[in-house]
Amino acid sequence: MAESVYKIIELVGTSTESWEKAAAAAVEKASQSLRNLRIAEVVELDMQLADGKIRAYRAKVKVSFKYESGEGHKR
Repeated sequence: MAESVYKIIELVGTSTESWEKAAAAAVEKASQSLRNLRIAEVVELDMQLADGKIRAYRAKVKVSFKYESGEGHKR
Protein backbone atom coordinates (compact mmCIF):
# COMPACT_ATOMS: atom_id res chain seq x y z
CA MET A 1 0.00 0.00 0.00
CA ALA A 2 1.36 3.42 -0.95
CA GLU A 3 1.83 6.00 1.77
CA SER A 4 -0.62 8.87 1.89
CA VAL A 5 -0.52 12.34 3.41
CA TYR A 6 -3.56 14.20 4.65
CA LYS A 7 -4.01 17.91 5.32
CA ILE A 8 -6.23 19.12 8.15
CA ILE A 9 -8.01 22.47 8.18
CA GLU A 10 -10.23 23.97 10.84
CA LEU A 11 -13.61 25.50 10.02
CA VAL A 12 -16.45 27.03 12.01
CA GLY A 13 -19.99 26.33 10.83
CA THR A 14 -23.02 28.18 12.15
CA SER A 15 -26.74 27.47 12.33
CA THR A 16 -29.70 29.12 13.98
CA GLU A 17 -31.20 25.64 14.60
CA SER A 18 -28.60 23.23 16.06
CA TRP A 19 -24.97 22.23 16.51
CA GLU A 20 -25.52 19.29 14.16
CA LYS A 21 -26.64 21.63 11.38
CA ALA A 22 -23.73 23.96 12.14
CA ALA A 23 -21.24 21.09 11.74
CA ALA A 24 -23.00 19.92 8.56
CA ALA A 25 -22.80 23.45 7.12
CA ALA A 26 -19.01 23.48 7.60
CA VAL A 27 -18.60 20.10 5.88
CA GLU A 28 -20.97 20.98 3.03
CA LYS A 29 -19.12 24.23 2.33
CA ALA A 30 -15.72 22.50 2.46
CA SER A 31 -16.90 19.87 -0.01
CA GLN A 32 -17.62 22.59 -2.57
CA SER A 33 -13.93 23.45 -2.96
CA LEU A 34 -12.03 20.47 -1.53
CA ARG A 35 -11.96 16.94 -2.84
CA ASN A 36 -11.16 13.63 -1.18
CA LEU A 37 -12.58 14.69 2.19
CA ARG A 38 -11.88 11.87 4.63
CA ILE A 39 -12.74 12.80 8.21
CA ALA A 40 -14.64 15.59 9.95
CA GLU A 41 -14.05 15.91 13.68
CA VAL A 42 -16.13 18.26 15.83
CA VAL A 43 -13.64 19.77 18.27
CA GLU A 44 -15.64 22.53 19.94
CA LEU A 45 -19.25 23.62 20.31
CA ASP A 46 -20.38 27.05 21.41
CA MET A 47 -23.24 29.51 21.00
CA GLN A 48 -23.45 33.10 19.91
CA LEU A 49 -25.69 35.06 22.26
CA ALA A 50 -27.61 38.32 21.96
CA ASP A 51 -29.65 39.83 24.80
CA GLY A 52 -29.33 36.61 26.78
CA LYS A 53 -30.79 34.46 24.01
CA ILE A 54 -29.17 32.02 21.61
CA ARG A 55 -28.54 33.74 18.31
CA ALA A 56 -26.60 30.90 16.62
CA TYR A 57 -25.03 27.52 17.30
CA ARG A 58 -21.40 27.21 16.27
CA ALA A 59 -19.36 24.07 15.63
CA LYS A 60 -15.59 24.12 15.16
CA VAL A 61 -14.76 21.24 12.82
CA LYS A 62 -11.41 19.79 11.73
CA VAL A 63 -11.71 18.44 8.18
CA SER A 64 -9.06 16.24 6.61
CA PHE A 65 -8.48 15.53 2.94
CA LYS A 66 -5.87 13.65 0.98
CA TYR A 67 -2.96 15.90 0.04
CA GLU A 68 -2.08 15.70 -3.64
CA SER A 69 1.32 17.28 -4.28
CA GLY A 70 1.64 19.11 -7.58
CA GLU A 71 -2.10 19.23 -8.16
CA GLY A 72 -3.10 21.13 -5.05
CA HIS A 73 -6.29 20.39 -3.19
CA LYS A 74 -8.77 22.54 -5.09
CA ARG A 75 -11.13 21.18 -7.67
